[in-house]
Amino acid sequence: MKNSIIIIFIFSFLVVISCQAEPDKETAAVDFEVVTIAEGLDNPWGMTWLPDGRMLVTEIKGEILIIENDKYSGKKLKGVPEVYANNQGGLLDIQLHPDYENNGWIYFSFSKPGDGGGSTAIMRAKLEGENLVDKELIYESFPKTKSGVHFGSRIDFKDGYIFFTIGERGEMDNAQSVGNPYGKVHRLHENGDVPEDNPFVQIPDAEQSIWSYGHRNPQGMQFHPETGELWAHEHGPKGGDELNIVKKAKNYGWPEISYGIDYDGSIITDETEKEGMVQPVHYWDPSIAPCGMTFVTSDRYPDWKNNILLGSLKFQYLDRVVLDEDGNYVKEEKLLEGIGRVRHVAESPDGFIYVAVEGSGKIVKLMPKK
Repeated sequence: MKNSIIIIFIFSFLVVISCQAEPDKETAAVDFEVVTIAEGLDNPWGMTWLPDGRMLVTEIKGEILIIENDKYSGKKLKGVPEVYANNQGGLLDIQLHPDYENNGWIYFSFSKPGDGGGSTAIMRAKLEGENLVDKELIYESFPKTKSGVHFGSRIDFKDGYIFFTIGERGEMDNAQSVGNPYGKVHRLHENGDVPEDNPFVQIPDAEQSIWSYGHRNPQGMQFHPETGELWAHEHGPKGGDELNIVKKAKNYGWPEISYGIDYDGSIITDETEKEGMVQPVHYWDPSIAPCGMTFVTSDRYPDWKNNILLGSLKFQYLDRVVLDEDGNYVKEEKLLEGIGRVRHVAESPDGFIYVAVEGSGKIVKLMPKK
């Protein structure tokens, strides 16, 4: 009997030692160094890279910065259009056309001033030295409003089309009406023309660029690198931030359904589901205030492949969202906790992850440790 107890004890001890010695694979997978490449910027919002390796960064106040060899020397592009700099409004996202090396188009979203206030617009331009030239305004939303909130706005491309987001500008009812551009994901030809197969082109008085509706304020959007599906996240009210797969003509429910309440504690809606309205893949309660988004495709972070990285403005971390093969939410991991309000995250052409942080105005690079 005594020998049996001793054997059991030794076996249990070896099991414990074995478990402690086995490193957690996911912990090992996030072993990286955080390298600051710029700081003191004024609310960096969007990031993209030119073929020569230079990085373009938008500042919300209306400037496009040039970062070379992971260093910012103060260089800026000239010829940036005037922006409606009001609270969340300003110079927003920036992306290169997928065939940039042949056509030279750079696209950016911004809040454009005009009679009655400002609204989200999309412009494309080319580079001549460090000057923006051949500027073309391909989209402008109306009516203008003096609201300083919920401009959106992220940009992505697929199959000759540009997709972009616009928030409901703080007016909830905008999101459920296809008669205005607010609270929507939009789709246009790359030159701004309306595709004939957009879902609402045959409806009188409908905004013809609409692809989906019922959104509150989507500030992250990208196509899945393998499935080709369009993913986006959006700010909920107090609770109820959402992660969605965005599909043609679908209604995402705001404000008819929501997992959140209003900021003052009042009830916006008692319903979280309704027929004909899409349920999110995942929602956050409490709200994390998501912003920016990228799918990880790089071999530099092999265990993160096809994970989503997005920023939390409210809780000041980078969030890694793990999906299964069917696109279902599995779990998430907090990275860079306490770094500040993460405004954007992007993967460079050479496969490194960069994170833009407002407040401190930092841009950091995640360097995997060998």
